[in-house]
Amino acid sequence: MITLRRATERRHVQRGKQDIQLTFDHRVRPGRSVDGFGILSDLVEIRLPPGGVSVHPPREEAEIVTYVYKGALAQEDSTGSSGVVHGGEFQRMTVGRGIRHKETNPSRTDWTHVFRISLRPSEVGLDCLHDQKRFAIAERHNALRVVASPDGRKGSLHILQDALIYSSVLDPGRHLVDELLPRRSAWLHVIHGEVTLQDLNLTQGDGVGVASEPSVSLTAQERSEILLVDLGPAPSSFA
Repeated sequence: MITLRRATERRHVQRGKQDIQLTFDHRVRPGRSVDGFGILSDLVEIRLPPGGVSVHPPREEAEIVTYVYKGALAQEDSTGSSGVVHGGEFQRMTVGRGIRHKETNPSRTDWTHVFRISLRPSEVGLDCLHDQKRFAIAERHNALRVVASPDGRKGSLHILQDALIYSSVLDPGRHLVDELLPRRSAWLHVIHGEVTLQDLNLTQGDGVGVASEPSVSLTAQERSEILLVDLGPAPSSFA
């Protein structure tokens, strides 16, 4: 089963100059791919202006992987933890219930561009933990480079949930295949460029869910960058 969500179908939120695009938004209404995809609860694209600040109210527990695509992102939370994630770095973070979180673009001149993947927690009582790593473009060039996994394989970030998160930067004509084991599903998000999956042309901001299929098979039509989240178990239904 293939489920398409075009960039134009995402919910657009403007807070001052801060620009947010939500692939899923369970706060609006149930159904029609707004309540996540299996254990993937959110996929958010954020642009934060120079000096911009984003304050998050106390939230439910979550496991979050953040990709700073461009710029830098300074973070601090109500536990006293703080740090900076730079462009090209991926961060894994577990967030405990009731924790307040603030993010700032530390640059005076450059925008910060971020992609955030939130996974439903696999257990309750999560501690607030942070870890981050840089994965060079050379590592992600024309390959599915795992950046987060339950076993930390190939030097990836260690996550608790049953998911494999991949990043790829693709040349035109490059073909990639992710074999899906039984009962697993996947979500593909196009950061930029154009790729084809079966008979679908996917461009910047488009996403597609794949369930009950043997693989995710895609081809870059131009220089492209993607995120792929391999999830288990597959969702029982997805409208």
